[in-house]
Amino acid sequence: MAKKILIADDDLHIVHMLANRLRKNNYDIVVASDGMQAIMMAHNENPDLILLDFNMPGGRGSKVFENLQTSSKTVAIPVIFITAYPSEDIKEQVMGKGAFDFISKPFDSEELLSKIRKALGE
Repeated sequence: MAKKILIADDDLHIVHMLANRLRKNNYDIVVASDGMQAIMMAHNENPDLILLDFNMPGGRGSKVFENLQTSSKTVAIPVIFITAYPSEDIKEQVMGKGAFDFISKPFDSEELLSKIRKALGE
């Protein structure tokens, strides 16, 4: 059975590119375009991994992550943050709260795929 990845990002270009790339690598994809949708989809879809944009409408990625960390249903789901605003402060903040990894936009798709495989234990 294919692993399910939730892509939570408001940039449709990024979502489309990621979804296509991940489907070609045999992952099931679900998508959320804002923070509230991300939380709802994480609870309803039970993904194996979440790719979470740091800045998006309806709840910053860090707040979405905090919410996911408080639920017994989503606390164990690994989260890789994706951001167009790379900074060591943001990276330290999310990694310190338990994020699995962090990657900056624009990103190398092979590097991201490697991080995804590592997060999924593949």
